[in-house]
Amino acid sequence: MVCVRGRNPPVSEVCGRIGRVNEESAGAAGEPGPYAEKVLDTVELIPAGRVMTYGDVAEWLDEGGPRQVGRVLSLYGGGVPWWRVVRSDGVLLPGHELSALAAYRAEGTPLRETGRAAEGHIPRVDLRRARWDGRTPDARQGGPGGG
Repeated sequence: MVCVRGRNPPVSEVCGRIGRVNEESAGAAGEPGPYAEKVLDTVELIPAGRVMTYGDVAEWLDEGGPRQVGRVLSLYGGGVPWWRVVRSDGVLLPGHELSALAAYRAEGTPLRETGRAAEGHIPRVDLRRARWDGRTPDARQGGPGGG
């Protein structure tokens, strides 16, 4: 296909829906599809006070990737503890920092305070201490990967 400025069809007409996530994770009438259900079920398994990264969830499912997990949570995550899935650097989800921070503090999730020079002084999740390996109900209680 040759692209001509101003006369090209929308990408969605040429390539189908924008992403695999929409086709694989969305069922009829906007309901979560099989992949989305797996992601949401996994998030519900993460114990209070613990976290997994988006990539951890994808790896645990052995399906998809961090972006697909994030997309599912952005569309359907309101009914699950979405704050327990974090970026790989522990930075809180932009736009949801305060609600996530309140949940982390209520659950006792380990946090790393930022320096006073950091914008907004919002702490990060301490992944070294808070990361859940998915193998034990609460790895902090001495199971594999606990510490």
